[in-house]
Amino acid sequence: MPPEKSRGLIDVPLIDVRLIDVHCHVLPGVDDGAVDLDEALAMCRLAAAQGCRTLILTPHLRHAQWSNDDRAGLERRFDELRRRLAGSLEIHLGGEIAVSSACLDEILDLPAGQLLTLAGSRYVLLELDWLGLGPDVFELVHELKVRGLEPVIAHPERLPWLAANPALLEELVLRGAYLQLTAMSLTGELGAQLGKLCEELLEAGLVHFVASDAHDLEFRPPGLRRVFEHVVRRHGSEPARRLFVTHPRAVVDDVPLVAARRLAPAPEGLTP
Repeated sequence: MPPEKSRGLIDVPLIDVRLIDVHCHVLPGVDDGAVDLDEALAMCRLAAAQGCRTLILTPHLRHAQWSNDDRAGLERRFDELRRRLAGSLEIHLGGEIAVSSACLDEILDLPAGQLLTLAGSRYVLLELDWLGLGPDVFELVHELKVRGLEPVIAHPERLPWLAANPALLEELVLRGAYLQLTAMSLTGELGAQLGKLCEELLEAGLVHFVASDAHDLEFRPPGLRRVFEHVVRRHGSEPARRLFVTHPRAVVDDVPLVAARRLAPAPEGLTP
C-alpha cells in the first residue's frame, strides 16, 4: 500500500467530516425498511453516531411489492419524522425508483407526477431490473439527460448482469450516468466477490457515491463512518471525501458535480 494512502486517515479530522447518505430506507412503514416511527428514529440516531449528518430517505417507488404511489402520504410521514428529529439530523425525501417498461413514461415525466427525485434535485435514483429486463438502459439514461435530469444507478455491483460486465458499467458512466455502491458491498460484508468488484470499480474511477442502503438496525444498518475510513485507508482522503461528502452535497444542493466523471485514471483494459 502506498505510504500516502496508509497515512490518509491521519489527514482527515473525522469530527469535521459531515458524511451524507443518499440512499437509505428509513421512512417508516412504507417498504422493507423501518417498520415504524420508533425504528426510524433509532436508525437516524445510529446514522448520526456513525458520522452521518445528512440523510436522503429513499423509499422504494414503483416496486412490485411497494408501489408507494401516494406522494402526499410519503410527505406526511417524512414531515412527522423530521418533526420528531427536531433538527438533530438533516433529512431530505427522495425515492429509489424501480425501472420497468410499465412505468417508463412516468419516469421520463420527472420531476412531475408522483415520483420523487433525490431531495427534490435533478438527480434521480434508479433501481434497474435484477435480470436486465425492461427498457434499454442506455436509451433511458439518454432520455433523462436530455430532460435535464441526472440518473444515479443504485447498487450496480449487486445486479448480476451489470456486475458480470464492467465494460457495460463504464459505458453507462461515459453516457452520463452516475454509479452508487452499497457500503457493505465495498467492505466485503455482502460477499468477497462484491468487495473485489467494488475495489476494481473504484480503481477505475467509475464510482460517484457510496451509500448505506440501510434497511434496519442489524443486518443492513445505517451509518457510513466505518466505510469512509475504509476508503480513506485504501484510496486516500480526497477520493473518500468526494464519494461521501462532496458529491452527495451536490445532490442536496442541486448543483452539477464539479469532478470529472472519472475519479481516477483508468487501469489498462478499461480505457475508453
